[in-house]
Amino acid sequence: MIQRTTWSAIGVIAMLISHLVLAQEAAMIAAPDARFEQLFNGGFFLESPAVAPDGSVYFSDLTYSSRSGMQAGHIWRYDPRTGATTIFRSPSGMSNGIAFDMKGDMIVAEGADFGGRRITRTDMQTGRSYILAGLYEGRPFNSPNDLTIDQQGRIFFTDPRYLGHEPIEQPVMGIYRIDADGSVQLVAANVWKPNGIAVSPDQKSLYVVTVGNYNANILKPLLVTGGFSSGVHAYDLLVDGSVRYRKQLVALSATRWGDGMTVDANGNLYVAVSSAAPAENGIYVFSPEGQQLAMLPTPERAINVDFGRGADSTTLYVACEHGLYRIRLLRSGYRPGLP
Repeated sequence: MIQRTTWSAIGVIAMLISHLVLAQEAAMIAAPDARFEQLFNGGFFLESPAVAPDGSVYFSDLTYSSRSGMQAGHIWRYDPRTGATTIFRSPSGMSNGIAFDMKGDMIVAEGADFGGRRITRTDMQTGRSYILAGLYEGRPFNSPNDLTIDQQGRIFFTDPRYLGHEPIEQPVMGIYRIDADGSVQLVAANVWKPNGIAVSPDQKSLYVVTVGNYNANILKPLLVTGGFSSGVHAYDLLVDGSVRYRKQLVALSATRWGDGMTVDANGNLYVAVSSAAPAENGIYVFSPEGQQLAMLPTPERAINVDFGRGADSTTLYVACEHGLYRIRLLRSGYRPGLP
């Protein structure tokens, strides 16, 4: 009885320590007075802020052609030195996910709805663009959505389909990898509508957000019971670039759905979450084990996120549905293999 009581007390102490550590982690995400600052407003449906080596913030504007006078997407550029936001590219091929590689070139996931349905690279010195992946096994992709780059320069991207007139020719909504030699590999096809994607700082995990029951025609989740729920999933990322499904880290409620995400230098996940309830819109911060550390409420539906660079590495840029925002945090972002 004494031994059992001792072990029980140790368990309680361990649990209290764990809760204390989590509370300290949460308190260190942002200062109590940290607030979102609006940098741009007037987008149709903004996506994927990406900070370039010079500190400029590029972000996509999904125009949904049938609802916007047959536009086909824009890429905007925000200059933090002047505060000006200008069009960088239009039409954008319905760009969605944007990232910058080790050379400072822009990598873009172009979606469907009169978009390119491909992954492209733009040489930021010459302005020329190149197709990195346009087909898989001879067929167009569904609608490349978001992407991330690992320490070896390999590009991982998700390929769901939410809308667009184009026929769906891929039999799965997959997660793909582009290797240095240009080859494209399907690495996973076991989650429903993969969206946001990120690599952990130790290069051992690949995280993927699934959107679940979502109706792009009305831009909100289908609030029904059953079916697929939105959440965050973890894969083991192996040395050869293959992945092995580990578990679902986070399950979001029926009124919330996740989109883009990023990670900080400690490996915590920052997930942009939208909701049918405005008070639930925000950036949800989770530990690598899936425990919620913080929630940063956004003024509107949160869509995607990215950290700044260098002296600006504690700034989190957030693309909401119509506006671009930033908030100063107490954590630095992580950018695999990039300056």
